[in-house]
Amino acid sequence: MSSIPCLTLPSGHKMPQLGLGTWLSLPENIPKAVEQALECGYRHIDLAPLYENEKEYGEAIEKALKKGQVKREDLFIVSKLWNSFHAPEDVKTGCLQSMKDLRVDYLDLYLMHSPMGIKNVKGELMPLKDGKVIFTDVDYVDTWKAMEKLVDEGLVRSIGVANFNKSQMERLLSCARIKPCVLQVERHCYQNQKELTAFTRTNKMVMTCYSPLSCPKTPFRPHKWEPKNGMEDPVVKEIAKKHGKSPAQILIRYNIQAGLATIPKSETPAHIIENAKVFDFCLTDDDVKKLESLHCGARAVPWDIHGLGEHKYYPFK
Repeated sequence: MSSIPCLTLPSGHKMPQLGLGTWLSLPENIPKAVEQALECGYRHIDLAPLYENEKEYGEAIEKALKKGQVKREDLFIVSKLWNSFHAPEDVKTGCLQSMKDLRVDYLDLYLMHSPMGIKNVKGELMPLKDGKVIFTDVDYVDTWKAMEKLVDEGLVRSIGVANFNKSQMERLLSCARIKPCVLQVERHCYQNQKELTAFTRTNKMVMTCYSPLSCPKTPFRPHKWEPKNGMEDPVVKEIAKKHGKSPAQILIRYNIQAGLATIPKSETPAHIIENAKVFDFCLTDDDVKKLESLHCGARAVPWDIHGLGEHKYYPFK
């Protein structure tokens, strides 16, 4: 049984506060990563078609279920609607494809990966013309209404969004029949998301924080918003030494202690074990102040690749 605490979503379902991030995981490392993660208590696995590894994770999850390592009802499996499936008539197709790849008959949480719609070209994640992504003007509110139907049909238990800004969230909330349960954003000591954190609390949503370690392997470099490697930061290292913990554990605890969910990515068994050991200590108020002082608005994932920064719904302008 997992000892990782859960957060209760507005839908009534419970989501483990610590999850396994999967972006940039190599297919050959996935079987051992999943086996180790489940062994040390992870039940929340965060996935997406964009990561191009849902099939491999699906195989590993199915294997664990068949050998009785875990029961499906104890898992919390998250996937995301990719930008090219924003047209309302394409939303269910995108969801069913992820379910097929993951070998499950429902998803615990389904997120709109971003508010930006792009053209649906079969077999292409990022259809380009003259080196730039081909946009659509699909309104993310219309996309959301199609996602609500997935809940009605029992395909997904909870729905939410990722990479939305405050004004986009306010607009969505004003017309949603089923309110978003989760907002997933990049959050670490260099990007503390103070305004959005307060917004989610006010609206009784749960925030999930990706890249809690500031994503030292981000492919979006170099760029003007690039953060430092949080695990090499002298302030983080000083706090880690005081607590007898690793810098990674301090950075993960920073999100956990704020009452937020977080999904550090790892495919290395030793790191997966280490990342789970963040519930046996507390940061002091002074520790938190020092970490907060590192905020500079940096983003490891600026989402401006191939001209996406010019999209009318680009969230970080």
